[in-house]
Amino acid sequence: MQETSKQYDEVIETCRSLFINKMTDYGSAWRILRLPSLTDQIFIKAQRIRSLQQNEVRKVDEGEGSEFIGIINYCTMALIQLEKGVVEQPDLSVDEAVILYDQHVSITKQLMQDKNHDYGEAWRDMRVSSLTDLILQKLLRVKSIENNEGKLLVSEGIDANYQDMINYAVFALIHLNEK
Repeated sequence: MQETSKQYDEVIETCRSLFINKMTDYGSAWRILRLPSLTDQIFIKAQRIRSLQQNEVRKVDEGEGSEFIGIINYCTMALIQLEKGVVEQPDLSVDEAVILYDQHVSITKQLMQDKNHDYGEAWRDMRVSSLTDLILQKLLRVKSIENNEGKLLVSEGIDANYQDMINYAVFALIHLNEK
């Protein structure tokens, strides 16, 4: 599991670097996005990955990797929105946003390590396409929770679903990097 932790950190560093660069370019404009808007952005990325996996012809020269990175960053933004709430104007500096990013990724990594311990790194035997399908399933769950205004009977909340999507996307990127 030490190798997984190292690979996880490498993937997150790539995502974090892009997050910082986009924050530098655009500021925290994403802070105005409501959760359903972030969920839809993640859904678009996951659908594109599935399309890339199923179609032989690509008309845009970007692969699955950049889309999985987008899923990780949008899910992290969603976790920040859950914590801080939506605002009408951008309100975070790059430094403030990175602190929040790091906090949420750290919590999510710990969840991965706990589950990895219990599941024995079963994800290593999974296909990237299966990880994509699991992300899409989680997205449909999140949409259902959002449509039900957050009311749940027995299910885990939106935050756990975003965390799982981050971890599935990290696993997919580890697989893609190993090829």
